[in-house]
Amino acid sequence: MKLIAVTSCPTGIAHTYMAAEALEVAAREAGHEIQVESQGAGGAVRVSQADIDAADAVIFAADVEVRDKHRFAGKPTVVVGVKAAISDPGGLLLEAERVAAAHRADGAPRTATTATTPAAAPRPLGGSSVGSRVRQWLMTGVSYMIPFVAAGGIMIALGFMLARLAGGEDGAVTVTAIPVTDLIASFDPTSGTQWAALLFQGGVAAFGFLVAVLAGFIAYAIADRPGLAPGFVAGALSGVVGAGFLGGLVGGFLAGFLALGISRVRVPRAVASLMPVVVTPLLATIATTVIMLLVVGRPLASVQTGLTDGLNSLSGGSIAVLGAVLGLMMAFDMGGPVNKTAYVFATGGLTASAIADGSAALTVMAVVMAAGMTPPLGLALATVVRRRLFTDAERENGKAAWLLGASFITEGAIPFAAADPLRVIPSIMVGSGLTGALVALFGSELAAPHGGIWVTPLISGIPGYLLAIVVGTVVTAGLVIAAKSVRPSPAAVTAESDDVALVA
Repeated sequence: MKLIAVTSCPTGIAHTYMAAEALEVAAREAGHEIQVESQGAGGAVRVSQADIDAADAVIFAADVEVRDKHRFAGKPTVVVGVKAAISDPGGLLLEAERVAAAHRADGAPRTATTATTPAAAPRPLGGSSVGSRVRQWLMTGVSYMIPFVAAGGIMIALGFMLARLAGGEDGAVTVTAIPVTDLIASFDPTSGTQWAALLFQGGVAAFGFLVAVLAGFIAYAIADRPGLAPGFVAGALSGVVGAGFLGGLVGGFLAGFLALGISRVRVPRAVASLMPVVVTPLLATIATTVIMLLVVGRPLASVQTGLTDGLNSLSGGSIAVLGAVLGLMMAFDMGGPVNKTAYVFATGGLTASAIADGSAALTVMAVVMAAGMTPPLGLALATVVRRRLFTDAERENGKAAWLLGASFITEGAIPFAAADPLRVIPSIMVGSGLTGALVALFGSELAAPHGGIWVTPLISGIPGYLLAIVVGTVVTAGLVIAAKSVRPSPAAVTAESDDVALVA
């Protein structure tokens, strides 16, 4: 068979490419020809329309909306989450064979929405559960927002770091007080403080787009391009009324559904061509503006203020409990919905003012990143300490897990968890929960939403932060080794027997 696959995950970093590789390997073993379009953070090399037309079936393994989905219209399609392609690529290929055969039999386009079970009955387009669709829309907005968070947060943090080097502890205060107009009129390239102010202002500008981008691309995921204008306006108005991140979430869904509803109204053919470009964006933007300013804006602003004040009031044991809970969430599904919920909670609290004032939101970001690093690091350590408990494949995965864990790619733990979930998942959750609690107690702060060990210079309280990661890594490794030693997995026993036979 000739197959096309599209893989995409919210961050566009790990799951996207792991799923692509798994599908390519499985297709090669099954004798199929497959082309994978990975719609990741680095952009996508698009599959040609000629190849799509020649394909027998299409697989969408995505947790966000597939970009330009109209290119695949009319093709028998399998729609799953991105993790299904990692855990059971062979099952997806069997499902693709089934829908392709059904399509050849009656000529009707088919879309199957399945977890990994090949025998699942096909559902019509849009048959995904409401919860899955909502999560997909939300994750689309988050995936487009993350580059702005990363660029803005790192620039602001670098500005403060440079300011302290140039002007001591008071340097950071000076940076925030320099107006942009003064910076433009009398910039001194020899002044470290002015370079710090330059970085700070660029970071603040990037952060200014966060809520608008989040809302705009949530609306885009729901209603396609007609949702962009009302979505961005909803995000901008959220900032005007002080509703912040929460207002962006609500405004994005509001704008998207308004645009979708208007676009589905039947109009005369003479007007139809104007609908997506003029009429739908205009009417949806007007309606969004009225609702955001007069109906939901003020209540959302009150809720957002309450959440922010409540977070900033946490200290001692209370923030340690929050750190432990977030740590458990980061390890529970290693990049899945629970993990992403914790990550979105952390990134949603990052604002220019939070970074300038050093609020508890920066501690939450440090907690989430550290807790997301320990699962792959702990498993990598375990493969070194007790090699005989792991298969050859797991030992190889352990080598890669060192780099993945250090880079804050929790998905590096997935191969171990997939092979032995009952022993691996509880172990990594305990390690991550402990790491999160320790980071919160030490009060480490971080403004960068990604980067792992490579953004360590931007962390305040580096010794405590690194100690928490080391403790969590060691505890994770110890628990995994203890759990596997009680009753080693059959695959590991077989691998050990093979090693003994080879030595003999």
